Amino acid sequence: MESARPATTGDQALLGELAARARMEMGGKRGGEVLDRLDVDRDLPAASVERLLAHEGGVVVVGCIDDTPVGFGAMLVEVAADGSPHAVVEQIYVEPGARAVGVGESMIELLIAEATKRGAVGIEALALPGDRATKNFFESQGMVARAIIVHRRLDR
Repeated sequence: MESARPATTGDQALLGELAARARMEMGGKRGGEVLDRLDVDRDLPAASVERLLAHEGGVVVVGCIDDTPVGFGAMLVEVAADGSPHAVVEQIYVEPGARAVGVGESMIELLIAEATKRGAVGIEALALPGDRATKNFFESQGMVARAIIVHRRLDR
């Protein structure tokens, strides 16, 4: 049975491992190299999760199958320029063998519920270009593209 629960500080080692796997997978996708280059936590993937666990606006969840952790989601809820809370899903990852069974849905539902509880007027996340599975996942949750970021490499 798939489920999601809030992460605890006892999950930090596992979360660090999952964050490292997520970054490795991301690197092979179109746009992943630029995202990796810009990531301040690229050499310490666990640091991003630890920072969100400690941040008052941070929310970290663990996705499970039969109580076995197989994924995580990390979100930050902060006050936007107009004064309203806004949620950004910074990371969401499910182990490849555990995908398409509802773990991601359980995690995003928990993140959306927490964002709503905190008064967020919106929630957003990033999907890399060409990552149709991630784009479809977010769209199935009622999330649609609001911007397209373009990039051109200059040193080649």
